[in-house]
Amino acid sequence: MSKLPNVTASIFSVMSQLANKYQAINLSQGFPNFPVDEKLLKISEQLLSANIHQYTPMAGLPTLLEKIALLTKTNYKRKVDIKTEMLVTSGATQGIYTAINAIVNKGDEVIILDPSYDSYEPSVLVAGGKPVRVSLNDDYSPNFNRIASSITTKTKLIIINNPHNPTGKIWEEKDFEDLELILEKHPDIYVLSDEVYEYISFKHAHISINTRPKLIEKSIIASSFGKSLHVTGWKVGYLIAPEHLMKEIKKIHQFLVFSVNSIAQHVISEYLDVVDFKEVAEMYEKKKALFQQQLEHTRFKILPSEGTYFQLVNYSEISSKNDIDFAKELIIEHGIASIPVSVFYKDATDKKILRFCFAKTDETLIKAGKKLHTI
Repeated sequence: MSKLPNVTASIFSVMSQLANKYQAINLSQGFPNFPVDEKLLKISEQLLSANIHQYTPMAGLPTLLEKIALLTKTNYKRKVDIKTEMLVTSGATQGIYTAINAIVNKGDEVIILDPSYDSYEPSVLVAGGKPVRVSLNDDYSPNFNRIASSITTKTKLIIINNPHNPTGKIWEEKDFEDLELILEKHPDIYVLSDEVYEYISFKHAHISINTRPKLIEKSIIASSFGKSLHVTGWKVGYLIAPEHLMKEIKKIHQFLVFSVNSIAQHVISEYLDVVDFKEVAEMYEKKKALFQQQLEHTRFKILPSEGTYFQLVNYSEISSKNDIDFAKELIIEHGIASIPVSVFYKDATDKKILRFCFAKTDETLIKAGKKLHTI
């Protein structure tokens, strides 16, 4: 008997396979196609011949944990105990899966805000929990009336994603205040905050759970070096959580992966001494501006992108087809791949919106723009 009977190939795989088949420009999956920082490559080359090829400690390389703690203190003014409140994971997805399975028991309910990243629900189901999908507002801000009315005596966890994939929405101060009010009324509910795009925000600064004293003791925060340093294939992320939660998370982590790639941890540890995350945000802001410029004078309507490296567009003036069929048409007939946003909803809400990834070379974005102008 399958634990995930309704899970099939992800839309990301489907669209990338179609893109490869038709030699389309792939703006579907969220990975950069440009080279990593030369400083990172240089550090990698220097360390490759060092004696760093065996297991690291289960919770992570000590020097890397120290650097993450410094990063957290510098950016969020939070002091984290590296021995009891932090864990290096094999990517944020593994961290999220591990956290959910440490907290959620059979019959527990987990609130997921739609549109939502596709790994949340399967992780809840494997844990024996019940996903409760709650739609965001039309502008993709959280609807706390809906959230509050979805809470029952079985609610164990609320999963939030900020900056948000697929929409690029960033939570505001008022959103966190409303969440805090809800959790004051329901003190037994935990929060899992997916913040993998935390260093990619534009006009509005990202607000981390790390900065919310009322939420810290009941929250798990997931971060991703793959996203922040554009090395998605390295699959290195980390979790920050209070000791009583991290203790349970580590129990599962040690039997799931035990420890994370040693070379990647050593390289990232040294690279954190020289990388400037403000430059990362500035780079992506320029790419967003370039891609939006390519979309001007097309029939696509550009929607706001406050963070992440994703751009939503509405195509309702172009076609009445559902978003999955239109996305396939774009690949087959026009040579450009995107992700239909309906797949991020439990009920397949179709607002005629596609998600493009602009974490690509300028040349790629300009070529994509030329194709989009023909549609």
